[in-house]
This record gives sequence, structure tokens and C-alpha cells, in this order.
Amino acid sequence: MLKRRAPSKSPKATHNAADGKRPNYNGEVTPLRTRNQLSFGEDNDSDDESTEMSRREHEEMMRKVLTRPFRVPIDGYKGAPTNRALGVRRSGAKVSLYDPYEENALVLYIPSELSAQEKLGLDNKLRKVHVVVDPSLSSVLRPHQREGVKFMYDCVTGKIIEGYHGCIMADEMGLGKTLQCIALMWTLLRQSPDAGPEINKAVVVCPSSLVKNWDKEIAKWLGGRVNSLPIDFGKKDEIIRHLETFINQLGKRVATPVIIISYETLRGYINILNKQDIGLVICDEGHRLKNSDNQTYQALTSLQCTKRVLISGTPIQNDLLEYYSLVNFVNPGMLGTAQEFKKKFENPILRGRDASATEDHQKVGEEKLQEMVALVNKCIIRRTSALLTKYLPIKYEIIICSKMTKFQEKLYKQIISGKGKDVCNDASKNGLTGTALALVTSLKKLCNHPHLIYDKVIQGEVGFQGCKEIYPDHYLKRPLDPVFSGKMRILDLLLAVTRHDTNDKFVVVSNYTQTIDAIAELCNLRRYQYVRLDGSMSIKQRAKIVEKFNDPIAPEFIFLLSSKAGGCGLNLIGANRLVMFDPDWNPANDDQAMARVWRDGQKKNCFIYRLLATGTIEEKIFQRQTHKKALSSCVVDEEENVARHFSIDQLKTLFEYNDTAASDTHEKIKCQRCLAGREIADPPPDSDTNSDLAHWFHVEKDARKVPDHVVRRIHDPETISFLFYQKSHEQHRLRAEEKQEKEDEDYNPEEETSEAGEFDD
Repeated sequence: MLKRRAPSKSPKATHNAADGKRPNYNGEVTPLRTRNQLSFGEDNDSDDESTEMSRREHEEMMRKVLTRPFRVPIDGYKGAPTNRALGVRRSGAKVSLYDPYEENALVLYIPSELSAQEKLGLDNKLRKVHVVVDPSLSSVLRPHQREGVKFMYDCVTGKIIEGYHGCIMADEMGLGKTLQCIALMWTLLRQSPDAGPEINKAVVVCPSSLVKNWDKEIAKWLGGRVNSLPIDFGKKDEIIRHLETFINQLGKRVATPVIIISYETLRGYINILNKQDIGLVICDEGHRLKNSDNQTYQALTSLQCTKRVLISGTPIQNDLLEYYSLVNFVNPGMLGTAQEFKKKFENPILRGRDASATEDHQKVGEEKLQEMVALVNKCIIRRTSALLTKYLPIKYEIIICSKMTKFQEKLYKQIISGKGKDVCNDASKNGLTGTALALVTSLKKLCNHPHLIYDKVIQGEVGFQGCKEIYPDHYLKRPLDPVFSGKMRILDLLLAVTRHDTNDKFVVVSNYTQTIDAIAELCNLRRYQYVRLDGSMSIKQRAKIVEKFNDPIAPEFIFLLSSKAGGCGLNLIGANRLVMFDPDWNPANDDQAMARVWRDGQKKNCFIYRLLATGTIEEKIFQRQTHKKALSSCVVDEEENVARHFSIDQLKTLFEYNDTAASDTHEKIKCQRCLAGREIADPPPDSDTNSDLAHWFHVEKDARKVPDHVVRRIHDPETISFLFYQKSHEQHRLRAEEKQEKEDEDYNPEEETSEAGEFDD
């Protein structure tokens, strides 16, 4: 063990080595306290200073160690090009977030041009910049979608109507309303003419079935650049915590700027959401707000938000007062009070639209219609599905009037002529209430299949007396046999021929779960594989079966759909044939359901079949739909020449059964192109599925021209009494137009002049 010597006994250097260096008396190692490893100064040869550092030198050494400049630990690093120290950035000139001069840029706001002198004298805080849609979105927007985003931006920023900041996106289904609204919302969250966000929070309100869909669409188009929080179900405490966190976020940019919430959930927690300002509210399927007295409407109007966007492909569903409610929601007070609107616009317009209106009434109604349209057009944008013809295959719509079976017909006549007649008469006078409404529902179910009213018949309910004896003795052996129903027989044939001749898939839609049950029995009977979506399914289950059905190699042939549960927002492009088995009072519900297959991504021609029991209440309901659509086209689509086919008195004859006409609807439209059951003149060449029913093709006996081989094969005048059919567009005409557009783009007048000059001599 080495012993440490006392300092006084340490050997001292008395001479230098030959090379002038001091000798090392401890091998090759210099004692630590006598070495100056950091070379901070000259060695001190003094005996006293070599044995113990002075306090002053130690402190000096520590100071130099601790203040040594930081060096970046990167080999070969030469430093920044400037020696300027870091600090608070000086405010520079404001610039737009994206380049407004880039090719294909969608510019929503252009600042006023300033002279050089004006720019020098203008405070930087007052400078305005361009507002440009994110290029990742503008690059995928179609021309009509770019126009829609620009229109909505101008509305919500108050540019179009001073003092009002709302609008209605009323494009028909399939035109990309969701994408347009996402582009608007993202732009407002990031930009404004002042080079900062226009809003800091946005709320998307939609049906519960679309909450997840909105969340997926935001993630799809924005790719995680914005945090959105879907809120629809969960524990109450958890929902409250999420909503309070969202609403209490302050500042220009917040962590979670978007929540997606169902109408029902918003109504239940509105006392949280109306505490603070919200930048933007988007209401999808906004026709739910048609009644200004309901709780949902009142809850939404209590939000502290002036920028409101309402999405509805069908803003008019029943009457003009509902339309007023929607406009008044986005721009309160623009059309006056409800009473003022009714007196000034609704009454004269409806009076002028009636089939029995005088010329004076028609003139006044037209004037008021134009006045209202001029006002409303400032805050509503509407494009029809005709735009889709550029991007989608042809859609054929075929309305099939199906004769009831003798069994059905006897039951139908018994109900409307027996004790149920008094109920029917009372309904004609006082409206559809109570027992009358229940009887109407039963008549509709009877048109689908007699088994759907069998329980009421057995129980002897009011209006069904005498019906039990009409059921055949062997009925219960096969109660859901398709031979008992005219429409079920036609559906059976449609499915069988399609299955045999093609690889197409079907969507079958009904308003009643009982009818869905009956069709499911038919599928089991024919051994067709199917999936089913109704109100009993969770949102998660719905998404799974939709994805499964849309898989091209999936074995499922049929998608059974309850229109109330899945009529909105579903994409069922795995099928290209759809049967609307029964009509709804509201044409918007049917239109929503029928739009499930003809949408973006569809590659095949589509066939939409509507089944109506001939001469029954179903045709009356369909006629009522036609009347509502005519009203909608007058106000929203601005079509002036919609024929006045049905008077209000005619619409009240719901309980009459027309057993002599091939189609009660065809009789009512007073067709001028048919004679003795034959069509003697074609519709106008520019007619399509959006045209008035009088401009569709009409078939009573000869179905050889019907553009669907399946219908041609199953057509039999004994079961199908009448057909209406039309197509969405002419494929060859569309291609010719595209060719002409291409030629116009490539046209160079200088080349033409040059070529012409060659022949001048």
C-alpha cells in the first residue's frame, strides 16, 4: 500500500533536465494539483503556489469553465451565416397562408389594390391579405364545389347580405356538400383577411348515424391537421367533461377546435354549449329544423354563434312555412316574422299554384314567388344532380304500377267500404288523426302484403270487420307466400332474373320493419344471402355491414334497408339496383333512400325501381309527393313551367280506389302524348329524371323500349298495369359535349388564320 508523504518531505526539483523540462518524479503522471490541464495560465514555479492553488486562481478557473461558449456537437459545423442573437421576432409584413397566384388556387378574399404610397403610409396591423383555400383541398374540389365554398365564405363573412352571416347549402344528394363545408370550416379556422384565424371553434350538428361519418370525412380530407371530437354516446360525466373542455378553450388557436355532435345530444347539453362564443355552426340534414317551435330548433338558436351553415338537399319538404323556418334559422329576421311571411308570400304563392287558380291568382302568386326567390337566393345555393352526369354512369328510374292480387283487392275494398268508410270520410274532413291515421297505415301495409294486417283482422279492430272471412283456408300454411301480394311477386321476379342474368346487387328499401321481415323471408325462401340494416343496429354495426356489402367479392346479394334508419348518408355503391318498395309521405325521405347507390364511386349503370299498388292510397301518396316536388322546384330550383296537375281537392281523395285505370297517376297528369293506352309522341329530348312526370316515357302494354332487360323479361300486363321511366342523361350527348369543350379549349384563332391564308392565292 502506497503511503502519502507530507508536503514538507516531498522531493523538490533542484535542477532542470537537459531538455529544459522539469523532471517527473511520479513516473509518467504529473500530480493533479500541480497540472494545469485546462491551460488557463502559466505554470507557477513557486514552491508555495505549486502545492496549493490560491482561492483567487481557483475561482478564476471555475469562472472560465462555466462561461465557456456553447459549441454545437456536430462535426464540421461552421455556424449560422449571421451572428445575430435570438430574440423576439420583429413583426414583418403580413402574408397570406397560401400563394394566391399558384395555379389552381381557390382565392376566397382579395384585398383592395393599394398604390406604393398608400402601402408606405398604412399601418401593418391594418393590412389585409388574401384568403386562399388549402391547396390539398382545392386540388380535389370540382368546379361546382369551388363555387359552393366561395359562396358560403361570402355569406358567413357578411359580404353578400350586410348584417347577416348564415347560408343554406341546398345542393342535391351526391354533389359533395360535406367536402365543401369541411373546406369552408378549415379555411375559417386558419385564415382571415387579417392574417389570423377567422374563428377558433366550430360545431358540426348532425343525425346520430352520421357522427362517425363526419369524423371520418374530416380525417380523410384534413389528414389529422385538425383535432375533431365526435360526441354521441357515453357516460354523462364524460360527455360533460368533453363539452366543458371544448367550450372553455380560449385563444386564436385551440387544441380541439371541432366537435361533432348529434341533435339529441346537443339538445340535452345545450346549457354547456351556449356559455361561450362559437365561431361556426354547421347543421347537417338541416331540414330537421323545419319546425321553429321544437326544442332542437330553440336549442340551436340559443348558441352564441352568428355564422350558421345549414345543409339540406331538400329544403322544402311539406310547405313554405317550413322553408321560412330554415331561412330564419341561418339569418334571423331576414324574411320578417312567421305571420308576416305567411301573409306576404305563402298564401298568395300557394293560391297561385293550385290547379283551379284564376289568372289573377296565378299572376300575383308568380310575382310573390319571384320576390321571395330574389331575397332567398342571396343566402341559398342550389345545384341539381344533373351535374353528376359528368362523373357518374347513367341512372334509370322506373316507376312500376303493380296490380293487387284478387285477394288483396277484396280486402282493400272491404276496408274502405265497410265500417272503415266512416273513418275515411271523417279523415277527409278533419285530417289524418287518431284512428284515421292508423287505418291509412294499415292500407299501406296491405298494399305490401296481406299478412302485415293479419293480426288486426284476427283481433277485430275497428275498420277490419268482415276481413277475416276473405283470407283463404290454407293461408297460414305459407302466410308470407309472394303469390298473395302483387308487389311481392314483382320483387320476386326482379330478384330472380337479375340473379340469373347478371352479377348485379340489390338494395331493397321499405318504411316498415314488418315489410323488411317479409322480404327477409322471401330471401330465405330463395336462398339469397343478404344483410339488413334497421333501427335496432348500433352505429358501429352499421358501418361494418356497409363495408362488408360494398366488397365486390362479398357473397351478399341483397341489402335490406329501413328508410328511417339508413336513408341518410349511407354509401351503398356495392349495388347498382335499388327497389323502393313503398312510398313515404315525405318525398325527401324517398329521395334520400333512393340516392344510396347512384353516388361517387359507382361504376355501373344504376336502376331504381319504385313499386306502387295501382289505384290505391300508394298512388295518392305518390301524387302528393309530386305536388310537393313541384312546389320545391318552383321555389328552390326556380322552374317556372311545372304543370299544375293536382288540385288540393284531388289530394284529399286518399281513400278512393280506382280499379279501372291502368294508373291513377297517369290519369291525373292529363297526359297529351298518350292515346288509347299507347304513347304516340316521345318526351322532349332534354328530359331527364328531374323532369316533370309528364315528360317521362309512359308504357301501358308494350315494354319493348324499356331500357332494362330485367323489366322487359318480367313485364306482363296482368301484373304490371303501367310503367313510367326516364334516364339521368344521354351518354352519347354528354360525350359529344365534352368533345366540343375540348375542341374549344384547343382552338387557336391564329392557327386558323394561318391555314386560311394558305388558300388565299
